[in-house]
Amino acid sequence: MSSHKEPTFHFPNQVGFYSGKVRDVYNINNQYLVMHASDRISAFDVILPRPIPYKGQVLNQIAEHFLNATKDIVPNWVIAVPDPSVTIGIRCETYPVEMVVRGYLAGHAAREYKAGRKTICGVTLPDGLNENDKLPNPIITPTTKAHEGHDEDISREDIIAKGLVTEHEYAQLEAYTLALYKKGQEMAADKGLILVDTKYEFGKVGDKIYLIDEIHTPDSSRYFYAEGYEERQKNGQEQKQLSKEFVRQWLIENGFQGKDGQVVPEMTDSKIQEISDRYIELFEKITGMKFEKISLENVNARIEANVISALSKLLK
Repeated sequence: MSSHKEPTFHFPNQVGFYSGKVRDVYNINNQYLVMHASDRISAFDVILPRPIPYKGQVLNQIAEHFLNATKDIVPNWVIAVPDPSVTIGIRCETYPVEMVVRGYLAGHAAREYKAGRKTICGVTLPDGLNENDKLPNPIITPTTKAHEGHDEDISREDIIAKGLVTEHEYAQLEAYTLALYKKGQEMAADKGLILVDTKYEFGKVGDKIYLIDEIHTPDSSRYFYAEGYEERQKNGQEQKQLSKEFVRQWLIENGFQGKDGQVVPEMTDSKIQEISDRYIELFEKITGMKFEKISLENVNARIEANVISALSKLLK
């Protein structure tokens, strides 16, 4: 496992460490992974200079909520959530594609469509769609998983032709993806939200496929408010979003899109506070639960103690 930085923790039986843009993953015995959701925040594939308090806790607990709610659809990697910002799970062999599923023409797909590219990842869209319109049926637009830089669009045909995933397994991933998305849409509708698009990652141990990573979080998904959706579409207005999009918008307005020579705008204390508040609002709106802020004192000591205690039960 390569890494951008030194590990914060050294857990018993730790044999590897990987630092992603916002999460740190510890390999225990090549059997388990300890995934720490940090408060780092990234946009346009760049880690922003200041962390956002509670962001890791928000994402970890949203993922826990949805992984728990979907485990009857597909088995997932989670074994325990010993700390508000940490999940321990089964180490799987990861499929090298991310399963992106879209029910609406938004984000990257809308930009492609507007540029006249009506076929996305081998899926051809009907003419006459406007941005944020509901698609006739949900579509899967996979991407390759990039360790560095940007993920690339890829079609089902190319995935199978390149031998990234066998045809049989890919059909299973598609079925899981659509079933998970349907469940996610139902849970969102229950909270007055629309789950616009999202992505899933899968892995396997032997022949068994597992859902891995996080699901239905505002970092991996786009949500709209259901109330007023139709009216805003009719009037050609922007949709009210519940996702990380507000951070991207702020960066774009201040001249930053991750391109060479661009500088991240100053993240003032008030901007940090605003982003943190928005993440907590996201948590409460998406899950329908009250967010319990955990103390920001001695965070590392707390995490270390909680993880070591959980691992001692697993490694017996």
